[in-house]
Amino acid sequence: MTSRRDRIRDKIMSRVEIDETTGCYIWQGPTSGDKGRGRDYPRMSLDGQTVAVHIVMWTNEHGYVPGKKQLDHICRNRRCVRPDGPHLEMVTHRENMKRRDKARKAPPPKTEEN
Repeated sequence: MTSRRDRIRDKIMSRVEIDETTGCYIWQGPTSGDKGRGRDYPRMSLDGQTVAVHIVMWTNEHGYVPGKKQLDHICRNRRCVRPDGPHLEMVTHRENMKRRDKARKAPPPKTEEN
Protein backbone atom coordinates (compact mmCIF):
# COMPACT_ATOMS: atom_id res chain seq x y z
CA MET A 1 0.00 0.00 0.00
CA THR A 2 1.35 3.40 -0.94
CA SER A 3 1.36 6.36 1.41
CA ARG A 4 -0.75 9.48 0.89
CA ARG A 5 2.45 11.39 0.18
CA ASP A 6 3.36 8.94 -2.60
CA ARG A 7 -0.16 9.12 -4.08
CA ILE A 8 -0.04 12.94 -4.16
CA ARG A 9 3.42 12.93 -5.75
CA ASP A 10 2.28 10.37 -8.34
CA LYS A 11 -0.86 12.37 -9.14
CA ILE A 12 1.19 15.52 -9.72
CA MET A 13 3.97 13.83 -11.68
CA SER A 14 1.43 12.18 -14.00
CA ARG A 15 0.67 15.70 -15.33
CA VAL A 16 4.28 16.93 -15.49
CA GLU A 17 6.66 17.17 -18.42
CA ILE A 18 10.33 17.56 -17.49
CA ASP A 19 12.17 20.26 -19.44
CA GLU A 20 15.53 18.67 -20.24
CA THR A 21 17.22 22.06 -20.64
CA THR A 22 16.10 23.76 -17.41
CA GLY A 23 15.18 20.78 -15.26
CA CYS A 24 11.78 22.37 -14.56
CA TYR A 25 8.83 20.09 -13.86
CA ILE A 26 6.32 21.78 -16.19
CA TRP A 27 2.68 21.31 -15.18
CA GLN A 28 0.53 20.23 -18.12
CA GLY A 29 -2.82 20.40 -16.33
CA PRO A 30 -5.19 23.27 -15.57
CA THR A 31 -3.98 26.68 -14.43
CA SER A 32 -5.52 29.70 -12.78
CA GLY A 33 -6.16 31.21 -16.20
CA ASP A 34 -4.50 33.82 -18.36
CA LYS A 35 -5.64 37.02 -16.64
CA GLY A 36 -4.83 38.83 -13.41
CA ARG A 37 -1.83 38.78 -11.11
CA GLY A 38 -2.28 35.09 -10.29
CA ARG A 39 -2.43 34.03 -13.93
CA ASP A 40 -0.92 30.81 -15.16
CA TYR A 41 -0.23 29.16 -11.79
CA PRO A 42 -0.87 25.39 -11.83
CA ARG A 43 -4.10 24.22 -10.19
CA MET A 44 -5.46 20.79 -9.33
CA SER A 45 -8.21 19.19 -7.28
CA LEU A 46 -7.11 17.51 -4.07
CA ASP A 47 -9.67 16.08 -1.66
CA GLY A 48 -12.40 18.21 -3.26
CA GLN A 49 -10.44 21.48 -3.01
CA THR A 50 -8.79 23.42 -5.82
CA VAL A 51 -5.19 23.96 -4.78
CA ALA A 52 -1.96 25.47 -6.13
CA VAL A 53 0.12 22.55 -7.38
CA HIS A 54 3.53 24.07 -6.58
CA ILE A 55 2.47 24.63 -2.96
CA VAL A 56 1.09 21.10 -2.63
CA MET A 57 4.28 19.65 -4.10
CA TRP A 58 6.47 21.72 -1.74
CA THR A 59 4.35 20.81 1.29
CA ASN A 60 4.36 17.16 0.29
CA GLU A 61 8.17 17.09 0.07
CA HIS A 62 9.28 19.66 2.70
CA GLY A 63 6.37 20.37 5.03
CA TYR A 64 4.17 23.30 5.92
CA VAL A 65 4.74 26.81 4.51
CA PRO A 66 4.34 29.25 7.46
CA GLY A 67 1.89 32.14 7.11
CA LYS A 68 4.63 34.77 6.84
CA LYS A 69 6.40 32.92 4.02
CA GLN A 70 5.67 32.16 0.38
CA LEU A 71 7.25 30.16 -2.38
CA ASP A 72 9.38 31.89 -4.99
CA HIS A 73 9.89 30.36 -8.42
CA ILE A 74 13.64 30.90 -8.65
CA CYS A 75 13.51 29.44 -12.16
CA ARG A 76 10.96 32.21 -13.01
CA ASN A 77 8.57 29.64 -14.53
CA ARG A 78 5.13 29.77 -12.88
CA ARG A 79 4.20 26.36 -14.26
CA CYS A 80 7.24 24.70 -12.65
CA VAL A 81 6.29 22.47 -9.71
CA ARG A 82 9.75 21.06 -8.94
CA PRO A 83 10.06 21.31 -5.15
CA ASP A 84 13.82 21.68 -4.90
CA GLY A 85 16.40 24.32 -5.81
CA PRO A 86 17.02 26.06 -8.03
CA HIS A 87 13.28 25.96 -8.73
CA LEU A 88 11.28 26.77 -5.59
CA GLU A 89 12.45 28.45 -2.42
CA MET A 90 10.55 29.54 0.69
CA VAL A 91 11.06 33.29 1.22
CA THR A 92 9.36 36.31 2.74
CA HIS A 93 6.91 38.33 0.67
CA ARG A 94 9.42 41.20 0.59
CA GLU A 95 12.19 38.98 -0.82
CA ASN A 96 9.82 37.49 -3.39
CA MET A 97 8.87 40.99 -4.61
CA LYS A 98 12.54 42.07 -4.80
CA ARG A 99 13.36 39.04 -6.92
CA ARG A 100 10.33 39.61 -9.14
CA ASP A 101 11.29 43.23 -9.75
CA LYS A 102 14.90 42.29 -10.48
CA ALA A 103 13.77 39.62 -12.97
CA ARG A 104 11.48 42.09 -14.74
CA LYS A 105 14.38 44.55 -15.18
CA ALA A 106 16.78 41.91 -16.50
CA PRO A 107 17.38 41.79 -20.25
CA PRO A 108 15.74 38.86 -22.04
CA PRO A 109 17.93 35.74 -22.27
CA LYS A 110 20.05 35.42 -25.40
CA THR A 111 18.97 32.94 -28.02
CA GLU A 112 20.80 31.60 -31.03
CA GLU A 113 18.93 34.14 -33.18
CA ASN A 114 20.31 37.22 -31.34
